Amino acid sequence: MEHGRAGGPAGAVCPGCGGGRVRTVEQARGGKGAMRDDLYGRLAPGPDKTGDGCVHVAEGLVLTGMGIAFAYVGVHQDKPLYLVGGAAFALLCFVGTIVVARSDGREKAAAEAGAQRAERLWRPAHYCSDCSSVFCPGHAPWQGALTPEQFKKLVWTEAGYADQLPTGDKARDAVLPSGVLPQR
Repeated sequence: MEHGRAGGPAGAVCPGCGGGRVRTVEQARGGKGAMRDDLYGRLAPGPDKTGDGCVHVAEGLVLTGMGIAFAYVGVHQDKPLYLVGGAAFALLCFVGTIVVARSDGREKAAAEAGAQRAERLWRPAHYCSDCSSVFCPGHAPWQGALTPEQFKKLVWTEAGYADQLPTGDKARDAVLPSGVLPQR
């Protein structure tokens, strides 16, 4: 396949504005203007779940250790408030750590399970620098011009991890136009 000067297929034209400054979303995420327009986050194919679980477990164990230390001080200095408070704090932190670690594991598993579905929609997509829209040349596997937020919501929803869109992410509130996916 021939590629034009902007990195997209030769002759690719944006259906939104008719512009020709088109790049693949992968190129757009790391290319010129990506930082200014936050394209790395706005065009993300999925959640970044590397290392979250380990950090949360380490934090939880440190806090649990602090609770145990308070209980230890309570035993040796005959201070029942330290003993009861420290033991309760340690137990609460330990249970909380288990709950958070399991939740992290479920989220990571959902991201891994949906990666291929996300890739099917994300890989052929192109970004138009002129009008800031995302589209697929040839209208497959989806059609129409979308905002980066609509595109992110489409990819994350179809991959099965739209519930992991961060609070405050505009993609969370984006509304997808009807008929984007021809098979539906």
